[in-house]
Order: sequence, then structure tokens, then C-alpha cells
Amino acid sequence: MNTQTLEQMKQLRFYGMHRAFNETLQTGSIPYTNDELLAYLLQSEWDDRLNRKIERLTKAAKFRYNALMENINYNPDRNIDKNKIQRFASCDFIKNKENILITGSTGVGKSYIASAIGHGACSLGFKVMYFNTQKLFTKLKTSKADGSYLKIINKLEKQDLLILDDFGLRTLDNINRHFFMEIIEDRHGKRATIIASQLPIEAWHQIIGEQTIADAILDRLVHSAFRINLKGESMRKKLRKNY
Repeated sequence: MNTQTLEQMKQLRFYGMHRAFNETLQTGSIPYTNDELLAYLLQSEWDDRLNRKIERLTKAAKFRYNALMENINYNPDRNIDKNKIQRFASCDFIKNKENILITGSTGVGKSYIASAIGHGACSLGFKVMYFNTQKLFTKLKTSKADGSYLKIINKLEKQDLLILDDFGLRTLDNINRHFFMEIIEDRHGKRATIIASQLPIEAWHQIIGEQTIADAILDRLVHSAFRINLKGESMRKKLRKNY
């Protein structure tokens, strides 16, 4: 009967329950009451499904770094408000459809912090996508040619959190400017966005170009957004010094 039960669990894709029940049987005795056993099996299935969901979300996000909030370096010279960063771990900013803008010179850890926040969001069940901004624009240009543009744009719109890294490395041309406007317009007041850039926010207007569009984009992005302005020496340079 136990063999049949295990097989039925597997066929029903109750993998967590299957593993827990099989491990319990391997002990040679069942140290639970009926109620306790049922609760144990259900909890095992719940945990297994949650872990697999987090794994799927994390894989789909395609983060640049396998970053964790608890591994962020809060050295005083980096100008990081630890309390503010730790509050982001609750992902209330996602629930409130708010943005985070991270700025600082190259190598100071902008991508790492953005990725860490994104990983935390995945662990809470939010859908996240991470992109190098220029590579995203290239992808969108290609999609215009093969007819997949609307599919990609719709997918971006549905993400609970969109992370755009390395924004502003190149001045936006007319096509990329309209891509950016459409992305921000679709998400404004509906979803959360994180943008990381080497340039201070004051310089974004010039990078975007076309005053009317730049005004519209920045009005939607910057208003009431959380700002993180990182300082200090390049983290990559510090790592090289240690070797």
C-alpha cells in the first residue's frame, strides 16, 4: 500500500510530499500521529512548491550577480543607508508600485545592490526581470524585425519588478528613446522599476534627449522614487588589491 501511495504522489506531482513520506518510511517507524503526519506531509509539499517557484523566478530573471541582501557591504565610505536598503527587503516598494534609482561611478556596486533586491523579490514570489539597458534596446530593435516586439513589451509590462542596469552609457537615439518611453509609460503607477546608472540623475535629461520626451519620462521615473547614490572606491579595484 505504501508503494502504491508513493507512486500516486509522484504521478500527482506531489514531489515534496513524496520525498517526506519516503524518508519517513525509511526510518522504519512513523513517529507521528495521523494528524501530525498529515500536517508534516502538507508542509513538505508546500515548502517544495515554494522553493521550486523561487528557483523558476530567479532563473527567469537572469540576474547579473548571484547577490544577497545580507552580503551587501555597508562600509561608511559607500554612502549607503543600511536601514533604507534593509527596508527594501520587504518589497513594499513593489507593492506600492514605486521606483528605485541607483547611481554612482563604475564598480561601486550598483548592479550588485540591484540584483540583491531583485533576488529578495523573487524569494517573496514576485516576477522580476533584469536587463543591461543597451542589450534590451538591441533586443527590442531585433524584435521589430521578426515581429516579436509586442510580445516582449507585454512581458516587460507584466513583471512586478523590472531592473534596468547600466542606463546612460550611450545617448539614446530616436528609436531607443521611444522604446524607453513606452516601457516607462506602461509601468508608471502599475509596476516597480529599478534603474542603475553611472550618471547622476541630473544628467539623464541630456542622455535621453528630445526635451518633451525626456520631461515625460523623468516625471514618471523620478517623482517620489527612492534614490541611492553610491560613493567610494570601485569594489572590483578593491578585490584586485586583495589578491
